[in-house]
Amino acid sequence: MANIAGVVRRKVTNWAVKVVRKDGTQASKPDVLVTEEPLEIRVESPFQTVQPVAVTMRTPGHDFELAVGFLFTEGMIKNSDDVHTVRYCQLPDSAEQQFNVVTVSLKVQFDEALSRRGMVTSASCGICGTTSIEQLAQTVSRIESGVGPVMTSQMLISLPEIIREMQPTFDRTGGLHAAGLVDAQGAAFCVREDIGRHNAVDKVIGKAVLENKIPISSHALVVSGRLSFEIIQKAAMAGISFIASVGAPSSLAVETAEDLGITLVGFVRDGTANIYTHTHRIAN
Repeated sequence: MANIAGVVRRKVTNWAVKVVRKDGTQASKPDVLVTEEPLEIRVESPFQTVQPVAVTMRTPGHDFELAVGFLFTEGMIKNSDDVHTVRYCQLPDSAEQQFNVVTVSLKVQFDEALSRRGMVTSASCGICGTTSIEQLAQTVSRIESGVGPVMTSQMLISLPEIIREMQPTFDRTGGLHAAGLVDAQGAAFCVREDIGRHNAVDKVIGKAVLENKIPISSHALVVSGRLSFEIIQKAAMAGISFIASVGAPSSLAVETAEDLGITLVGFVRDGTANIYTHTHRIAN
């Protein structure tokens, strides 16, 4: 596979704001905002012309990982061998690149029914529905109890801080989610930031796909926001057996994790954590 190096884009924007104080006075000061821009993901193969698959609102950065991760978690690719190139698009008859459009060229034919879903996703919301739930049940197998990392209680409650230390843009803006892959010894394979929870997860999974580390059997997925069905879906597609979050899980997330053999932990903060499913992966 070639041409997978992304381009460094602007992740923050400077803005002048008015600050109102309790005493009624006002003052001006500069502020740093996280950048939010649309990314259109396209796919093509030697057998099929380029087709748009999705538009997602994201924070620029690691766009190629985001595109590959999205295609993988949607079931359109199986591994890095399916990917020929990933590139930003160019305007016709011009050398100028369109940094908000990424095309993934595949070596294999893709499912056009999936590409025609034609979805637009916001930064905060993933894609869900009865079809997604049924597809997940048909696509992935239940993870065996002996698969996955076993975390000590001390390591478990330290997971959010491990990824927090690798969030430089959050330090500047306070407005980003993060996702990371951390092993039982506390070593992070990667941490990615994005204004969207689902995008951050797609970025870390996309990196794992591109580096031939699928299934992700030895790392926990650690996320900064709430746990919804879509997060469980993406993790299950990647073979992730352990998910931890500082936020709350939904009922469907817990039920799906229970059915698929995934350890799900929520409210990992302030030195405590709630273990909802498959507690055997947490040691005393």
